[in-house]
Amino acid sequence: MTDRKDERVTINKEFASFDAFLEEYVTNISRTGAFIRSKSPLPIGTKVRLMFTVIMDDIETIEGEGEVVRVEEGGMGVVFREVGSASKAILDRLLIAKP
Repeated sequence: MTDRKDERVTINKEFASFDAFLEEYVTNISRTGAFIRSKSPLPIGTKVRLMFTVIMDDIETIEGEGEVVRVEEGGMGVVFREVGSASKAILDRLLIAKP
């Protein structure tokens, strides 16, 4: 029997702007997690690999691993479990830019 890591569901999206990202995909984002809109939310406990690209001054890609911790109508709450330093820096810039 071989060891393997827990499987991850990949969530990969691209957005034309940060505003589109907020309107179409995330209703609430912080440094620790996000609420992701979805017509078919994943079950609580599902491990996810997040990758989303937004256009600010340049094209920015945020990548990391998370876990679904809340499910409700319209989407799911995902807590970030692992986010690299480059993605953390982008999140910091996005959150400062957020109206």
